[in-house]
Amino acid sequence: MEQINHETMAIELKQITKTFGSVVANNKIDLSVKQGEILALLGENGSGKTTLMNMLSGIYRPDSGSIFINGAPVTINSPEDSIRLGVGMIHQHFKLVEALTATDNILLGSREKGIFLHKKRSEKIREISERFGLEVDPEKKIYQMSVSEKQTVEILKVLYRKADILILDEPTAVLTPQETTRLFEILRRMKQEGCAVIIITHKLNEVLEISDRVTILRKGESVATVTTAETNARELTELMVGRPVELAIHHLKTDFHENLLEVHHLSVADEEGFETLKDVSFDLNRGEILGVAGVAGSGQKELCEAIAGLLPLKKGAILYHNEDLAGKSPNEIIKMGISMSFIPEDRLGMGLAASMGMVDNMLLKKYNEGKGPFVSKKKARELAKKLVKQLDIVTPSVDTPVRRLSGGNVQKVLLGREIESEPNVLITAYAVRGLDINSSYTIYDLLNEQKKKGVGVLFIGEDLDVMLELCDRIMVLCHGKITGIVNAKEVTKEELGLLMTDASGKGGDAHEV
Repeated sequence: MEQINHETMAIELKQITKTFGSVVANNKIDLSVKQGEILALLGENGSGKTTLMNMLSGIYRPDSGSIFINGAPVTINSPEDSIRLGVGMIHQHFKLVEALTATDNILLGSREKGIFLHKKRSEKIREISERFGLEVDPEKKIYQMSVSEKQTVEILKVLYRKADILILDEPTAVLTPQETTRLFEILRRMKQEGCAVIIITHKLNEVLEISDRVTILRKGESVATVTTAETNARELTELMVGRPVELAIHHLKTDFHENLLEVHHLSVADEEGFETLKDVSFDLNRGEILGVAGVAGSGQKELCEAIAGLLPLKKGAILYHNEDLAGKSPNEIIKMGISMSFIPEDRLGMGLAASMGMVDNMLLKKYNEGKGPFVSKKKARELAKKLVKQLDIVTPSVDTPVRRLSGGNVQKVLLGREIESEPNVLITAYAVRGLDINSSYTIYDLLNEQKKKGVGVLFIGEDLDVMLELCDRIMVLCHGKITGIVNAKEVTKEELGLLMTDASGKGGDAHEV
C-alpha cells in the first residue's frame, strides 16, 4: 500500500441526492473519510444511512451530486465498479456459501483465471491474514464457523479484492464482548495500514470507542460531522433526534411472587435429528423480564417457537399455571385461555403479512373472534392509528403494505400489535434489532409497562449493556444448552461473554446466581 497521507480524502461525497418517488432518501449530503480514518455513520431509522452507503457500493445510483475516490471523480454504476475502485461493503447478513471453505468463499467471484493458482491464492490469503491480524482456518467450512469467524471471512474477502475502503453495517450486532474487542483490534490495524473505514452502528458506546469522527444524518440530510474525542453520547443523540433525549433504562422493581411459566428438560431436534435445544430448564415469573443471551444460532429461535407451539418437542414439559403446553398447537394454546404473544426474529416471514397494511395486520390477531361472516375493520383501524402516534411509526398511511416500511418501522408495528393484545407472557426476539436509539428506548419503556402489569417477558436480545440494565435475570444459551442463569445486577458483561462461548467449560451444567 502507498504511503499513508492522513489528510488525503479516500472518499468524498458532495451534494448527493437520491429520491424514490416522492420520498427524498438523501438530500444534498456531504460526507468525507480520510485515508487511515474510522468514520461512524449515525442516524435514526429512515435517516438515509443505508441508501447513502448503497450508492458507494454500487447498488443505487445518485440522482445528483458527485463521488470522489482518492481525489478523482468517479461514476459507480454497479457493485463491480465499486469493487474495482477499492470499496468493499460487509453487510449485517453475511453473503457466504455455507457448504464451502473460507478459501473458496474468498476466491468466489474473483477474476483471476487458471486452475493452478490455488497455492498462490492461499499464500496471498495467509499474507493478508497476518498483515491485518485476521485469524481464520482457510480450509474450515462456513457452516462450522462462529459468527465472528464468518465476519472475518467477509473482511478477508474484500481485502483479497484489494479494497482499501471498507463499509461495515452493524458489525457487532451478534458478537460477544470479546469478539467485538477482537473486531475493533482488526479495524485499528486496518486504519494503521491506511484503510478508510465507515462503520454503521446504533451502539453509541462503540461509536465513542472506535471512531475518529462521526457524521450524523437526520431525515435524509447531513446535520453534523463531529470529532469523536470532543463529543459524548448525549450530544450525539440530540443531533440524531433533533431534541434532548433521556438515555436511561429504568429498572422497575415489582412485588409479584408467582411463576407464570415453567420449562422442564426441554429438548428440540431439527429434521435431521440434531438437537438444537438440549435439556433446557428454567422458569419465568409474573412481573419479570428474563433475558436470553447467546451468540447467533445458540437455540434462541427454537426456544421461542417451542414455547409458542410452533415446534414439536423431543422431550420435556412447558407448564403454564401447571397446564402442559407440550404438543399443543398455537390455536389450542389460545383456546386454553392462555394469552401469549410471540414476536419472532423473522418479522415479515412469520410476524406480519408483508403485502397487507397495518389495519389488516392488526386484524390478523383477532379476526376469528368476531360474530357473523363479516369482519369489522373499525377497531383495527383505530388501533393502527393509535400505534402510529404512540410509537412514531413512519408510513404514508395505515393501509400501505408493511413491506414498504423500513425495518425499524416494521418492528414497531409488530411489537405494538403484540403488546396491545394484552398478553400474560410476552416473548420478544430481538425487539429492537435495527431500531435507532430513540425508538429502542420507547420499546424498553413499553416492556417495563408490561412488567408493571404483571406480564412475564422473555427478552431475547443481543446488546448485553441493555440486558444488564433492563432484565431481572439473564439466561445464557450456548449450542442449545443453558450455561448459566444469573442475576443481572450481580454479573458483568465480560462474564456473560464467557458464558456465551462456554469458556467456563460447564457444558450445559447451568448454575443460577
